[in-house]
Amino acid sequence: MTDSIVLRGGTVLTMDDSHTIHQAADVLVVGDKIEAVGPSLEVPDGTQEVDASGGIVMPGMIDTHRHMWQTAMRAYGADWTLTQYFVWYYLEHGKAFRPEDIHAGNLLAAWESLEAGVTTTVDWSHGLQTVDHADAAVDALQATPGRFVLAYGNIQAGPWEWTADPEVRKFFERRRTGTGDMLGFQLAFDVTGDPSFPERAAFEAARELGLPVTTHAGVWGATNDDGIRLIHENGFAAPENIYVHSATLTTDSYQRIAASGGSISVSTESEQSAGQGYPPTWQVRQYAIPVSLSQDTSVWWSGDLFSAMRSTLGADRSREHLEAHVKGDTVTALSLRAEQVVHWATRGGAHALGRDDLGRITPGAKADVILIKNDASPVSFPLLNPYGHVAFQAQRGDVHTVIVDGRVVKADGKLVGFDAAAVRRSVDATIAHLRFSMGEETWQAGMHPEMPAGSKVLDNPYQYTDFQSEKTHGARGSMFGEPGSGS
Repeated sequence: MTDSIVLRGGTVLTMDDSHTIHQAADVLVVGDKIEAVGPSLEVPDGTQEVDASGGIVMPGMIDTHRHMWQTAMRAYGADWTLTQYFVWYYLEHGKAFRPEDIHAGNLLAAWESLEAGVTTTVDWSHGLQTVDHADAAVDALQATPGRFVLAYGNIQAGPWEWTADPEVRKFFERRRTGTGDMLGFQLAFDVTGDPSFPERAAFEAARELGLPVTTHAGVWGATNDDGIRLIHENGFAAPENIYVHSATLTTDSYQRIAASGGSISVSTESEQSAGQGYPPTWQVRQYAIPVSLSQDTSVWWSGDLFSAMRSTLGADRSREHLEAHVKGDTVTALSLRAEQVVHWATRGGAHALGRDDLGRITPGAKADVILIKNDASPVSFPLLNPYGHVAFQAQRGDVHTVIVDGRVVKADGKLVGFDAAAVRRSVDATIAHLRFSMGEETWQAGMHPEMPAGSKVLDNPYQYTDFQSEKTHGARGSMFGEPGSGS
């Protein structure tokens, strides 16, 4: 450990207000702050040097919505719909998670975030059935050298119930003390649209505790415009609100979010696959609503924002082309650019969290910095368009160095201080517990949901029946030298 680190000779994406790019430049970190950016910087004696030549130096990425407690079940729900997810976690098996299982999932997810260059992650922790579960979640986050936000939630009770629990209030009093700026807190709950607005009590608790609210909004079949209207009309549409997904809302809701200064966390891989609605960036852009990116849960998808950027560009452009084709038009210039999604993955997340000191490489900003560099990979060169390279070419394995709060947590492609064996043991214990509590048959059935009734293959009027005859098959076989061809 040294008090200063310099990354030498990289292409620096500052993500400042002008999106300045420095070529062959240095980034000097002193303590927990960015000290200077520029070519051939003079540095203090004893400064740790990292060769960034041929690589991209950029701010650490920020994930504004990840259910970290579910990471121990990585890829278990790869073939789920959103309905199957709700049934599994909300109705049937979510209660089986013990505090140690929450800890295991969070620990794995926290290290996974850092490994992929995500230096700040919002733990949308809606599996906190008890305060013991919440303590376990925070213990795991604080056991890793990343920056985190615990979004406290409990899907097993109404938010008006658990936010009124004196033990929950005491939890915040205990755990918010002495955390500095490495651990933040939010309240995480959804608004169903019930006209009686029972969630009012939870919003009032958030206001009393001084905590932002993050909520799943615009989710097909679950939350809709009524929820946004109730939040807004009752005076709880605050600038710090984060509306996750927001995929099935109407103009009225988007305008309410925009007018109140709220932001939207887009989880494109999730929205594309699970069914919350079509990823909304193609329409959100016209309302000038701030956007951040998130990965949702590793029970389905990858836990890195390279995938999020790539899928977001793909979904947005696909919809833009589709909308044009329906009108008989052709898109000749794309509206969403790679530069914009890199902004959403960095500055967008910082804005959503009210952290103007994150998501940028400028003097005085927090030293959350990553270096993308992989000299052994043919994908690492040529480096022509750095935003395009980050969004479409780079992968988590190309993250060479990660610095959080001035501390190197990944060096030369390897995590620093990661005890893989210990984390694996805790995750294995969680899986063993869940399989035993559910029974093997139920466990397997959950991982392999039944296929829907098969659809009939349409009759093809161009299918030549004689092509399938034995005679034709023999002739075709002769062409390719198959048995019976005489060749």
